[in-house]
Amino acid sequence: MTAVQTVSLDRSWWSRHGGTATVWSLRVLLVAGLLVVWELTAERWFDITFTSRPSDIWTRLVQWQQDGTLWSNTWITVQEVVYGFVLGAAAGAVTGFVLASAQAVYRVLDPFIMALYAIPKVALAPLFIVWFGIGMHMKVLLAAATVFFLVFLNTAAGVREVDRGLIDAVRLMGGDQRDIMVKVVIPSSMTGLLTGLKVAIPYALIGAVIGELVASNRGLGYLINDAAAQFDTAGVFATLVVLSVIAALLNLVVGLLDRRASRWKPIGADR
Repeated sequence: MTAVQTVSLDRSWWSRHGGTATVWSLRVLLVAGLLVVWELTAERWFDITFTSRPSDIWTRLVQWQQDGTLWSNTWITVQEVVYGFVLGAAAGAVTGFVLASAQAVYRVLDPFIMALYAIPKVALAPLFIVWFGIGMHMKVLLAAATVFFLVFLNTAAGVREVDRGLIDAVRLMGGDQRDIMVKVVIPSSMTGLLTGLKVAIPYALIGAVIGELVASNRGLGYLINDAAAQFDTAGVFATLVVLSVIAALLNLVVGLLDRRASRWKPIGADR
């Protein structure tokens, strides 16, 4: 009998230790290292009037937290993002399903929809101010307009890519139009809808902040404008930190939607 030979597999250090804990540890070390370098070099190499420094940014965040400025303005922006996303996503999903199901209507309206989609949403802000004022409604609707097209286009693409063979099979089994919509079109197009929602979430934040930057007396965009007008660089960076945290939380939601969309993805869709 011959002895069984074992072959050792040379695995790289990353394949053996590159788990979630390692990845997060490296991320924390990277951020901490950059902050330390920034703090130590701020006054020596740069004018802190223009670059500020992490300690000043932290001081401004603590000050805003204590006097209520941080939470009140953050809450305004979060409301605008949530309301704008829900409104734009609902309108985009319904419109996408309806128009994509009526192919003749969709072909007629398609160039006009794409022309509206191509307009930079910041260019709509002055019109929205004239129509809706500078209150929360304007920011919500601007965020909704940004979200609408992303959800609409992805939903419409999902509906138009439904397998015609499945539709014919339902008809052969005696199914009516309602059965086709409920059992074929909606489930098959769900990947497109969820992809649109995933892509649109960060843009809801962008739309809301753009509205606040253009005209507002509340919100994180207003804090940026107010700090910049006073040459308060620490205040600008502090607001950007808060926006980054909100964006990170939205990315967590994006990840959940991505995993949800993967459940609806047909086998072999990535091939």
